[in-house]
Amino acid sequence: MYIILTSKPGVYSATIRIGGTPIETYQYLFYGRCKAVFSLVRIDADIKIDIVEDTPPHIRNVVSSKFLDHFDTLDEARAELNHLVHFGGLDAVLQRCEPSGAVA
Repeated sequence: MYIILTSKPGVYSATIRIGGTPIETYQYLFYGRCKAVFSLVRIDADIKIDIVEDTPPHIRNVVSSKFLDHFDTLDEARAELNHLVHFGGLDAVLQRCEPSGAVA
């Protein structure tokens, strides 16, 4: 099973706690500027995700993956991510980067 985690640089970061494996990570470039970082994460059961604001007071929320959309295959997760970021003739690009434990 797979989920899509999102971090927004300068706003918040999503970090996997225990139980998830990042498979692919992408920077979302909108007209050349990084607006978000998406990570496709493999999970075997519901996991906890830390969402932490990038600016003081660095408020932290813990969210269960049960509240996120789940995808049976990596291809389904990729298709959903492409659907989320590509619309019309806007200059929107997904640029693959190295996956990490933290989606920053």
